[in-house]
Amino acid sequence: MRITNLHHFSEHHSFCVYRDFGLGTVDGTMLSQVYQPMVGAFAISLYHLLFQQVPLEKVGYSSIEQQRRLFLTLGLEPSEKGRKFLVELTSKLEAVGLMQTSRIYLPENDDYLYEYELQAPLSPADFFKTQHLTLLLRDKIGKFAVLSLQEQLWNKENGDFPGRSMNKENISVPFYEIFELNAHSIDYELEQAIAEVSISRQPGLRLAEEDGFNYADIILRFPRDSANRSYVEGLRYNTEQLGAVNYVARKYELSVQDLCRLLDEDGVFGPDGSILQDELQHKANLFFRQGKKRKEERQVQGGKVISLRQQEHGGTNEPPLEHAVQMEFYVEVPPQFMEKCDIHQYNMMLRNEPYTRLLKTFFPGAIPDNLLDIFENIDHNYKLPSEVINVLIHYLMALLTSGGEQRINRNFVNAIASNMLMKQVNTYEKAVHYIREQAKVKVKNETAAAGASGGRTRAYSRNAKLKPDIPIVQSAGADQDGGVSEEEFAELIKMAEMMQASKNNGI
Repeated sequence: MRITNLHHFSEHHSFCVYRDFGLGTVDGTMLSQVYQPMVGAFAISLYHLLFQQVPLEKVGYSSIEQQRRLFLTLGLEPSEKGRKFLVELTSKLEAVGLMQTSRIYLPENDDYLYEYELQAPLSPADFFKTQHLTLLLRDKIGKFAVLSLQEQLWNKENGDFPGRSMNKENISVPFYEIFELNAHSIDYELEQAIAEVSISRQPGLRLAEEDGFNYADIILRFPRDSANRSYVEGLRYNTEQLGAVNYVARKYELSVQDLCRLLDEDGVFGPDGSILQDELQHKANLFFRQGKKRKEERQVQGGKVISLRQQEHGGTNEPPLEHAVQMEFYVEVPPQFMEKCDIHQYNMMLRNEPYTRLLKTFFPGAIPDNLLDIFENIDHNYKLPSEVINVLIHYLMALLTSGGEQRINRNFVNAIASNMLMKQVNTYEKAVHYIREQAKVKVKNETAAAGASGGRTRAYSRNAKLKPDIPIVQSAGADQDGGVSEEEFAELIKMAEMMQASKNNGI
C-alpha cells in the first residue's frame, strides 16, 4: 500500500471488502503452512478478518464500515504506530498476491474510501511453479522444508497405477451430446434481470498521481509564502488539473523541484485558480531548452577531458582497424593538399583519421576555438561517426575555396549536420553521396540564377532608356555678353534707395 501521508489512512476512514471466491481445506492449508511463513501470522490474521467481512455463503461486497473496527479487532492502537503497522501488513499481503488495495475519493464527504479486494491463494501446483514465491519461501524456511511441504501437499499415485501412459484416451462426453438448448427463443427479460443482479466490478481509475507526481509531492516542496500557494492547494481534489500538470511534467522531463519552480511563477494560474496550460507549457519548454543546452555544454566539456586523457595515455590502446575506400566514393583533393598527398592518401585520411587530426592538416597553426567547438558539439551531441564528420569538413572547406561568399558559422554547420541526421547519413559512403547531391543542387541553383539575371539584362537592353538625359548647366564664358549696362546699373541703384527709404519710414 503506497501511503505518502498517514493522515490519509487512519481509523476514521471507511473501508469495504470484495471477494469472489470461497476458501476450502486446501486453501486453508496453503495459508497456514505456505503463506504464513512468508508474510507472518499477523498478516494472515488480517486476511482472515477481511475475508469474514463478507458472509461465508456469499461473494461480492461487504458493508461499508470505519477502519476503527480493524484496529480494535487486531488489537492495534489507533495511533501513528498502529497505522504504520497496518500499512505494513497490507503491503505484505499485496506483495504475495493475496490482496489488492484501492482508494476511492468521495467528493460529497471530502474523504477517502478504501477497498480491499481479496485474491484466492494459489493452488500447490501453481505456487511451486511461481519462481519468486518459491525462492521467498526457501529464504524463510529453507530448501529442505520447501521440498517437504511440496511432498505433503501432493498425494502421489500408487505403485500399481500406470500414471502417464501413451495409451491414455479422453472418453469424456461433451455438454451438447447430453443437453439440448432451445436457442430459437431468446428470453430478453431473463438476460436483463441477470445483468442487473450480477456482481459487477467497477474498473479502478488510474489517477494521474500513480504515474506522475501526486499532490503530497508537490505541496511538500512548494514555498509557503508564494502567491500561488492557494491555487496549488486547490489541486488536491482536482484530478483533472493535476493530470494536466503531470502531462506537462512528463512531456518536458521535469523533476518535482522544477515543476514547483514553474508553478510558482506569475501567469501560470488564471483568476479562478485554474491552470493556464498553454502558458505552463511555454515556460516548461523554455526551461527544457535551457536544460538541454546546459547538458550539451557539459557533454562537450566532458568530451574534451576524455580526449585530453586519451592523448596523455596514448599508445596504451590498440590502434583501430584501417578501412579501405572504394574508387567510386573518392572525393577530389583540395588545392592545399595537392603537393602533400595524392587522391588515394587523402581519401584514406578522410575515412580513418579522427576529425581533430584532419582539422590540424587544414590549419598550419592552432585550430580556431570556435570551429573546434562546433565539431565537438556535433561529435558529442549529434553522435555522428568520425568519418562522416570528416566528409562534412571536406565539404565545408570546398565551399570556402570555391570562391563563394558562404561563411562557416555554427548555425550553418548545425543545419547541415541535422540534415544528415534526418537522412540517416551514418557511413562514409552515404556522406559522400550526400555532398555530391548537395553540389548538384548548388550548381543547378546557380545556373537558374544566372539565367534569370541574364534574361533581366536582355529585357532592359530592348526597352527604351530607363533614365532621361538631364541637361547640364553650362558656365558662361568670358566672351559672352553677360555684363550689366550703365543704365541698368543706375536703375538698380535707384530701386535700392527707394526700398531703403520705405524701410526707414516704416520704422
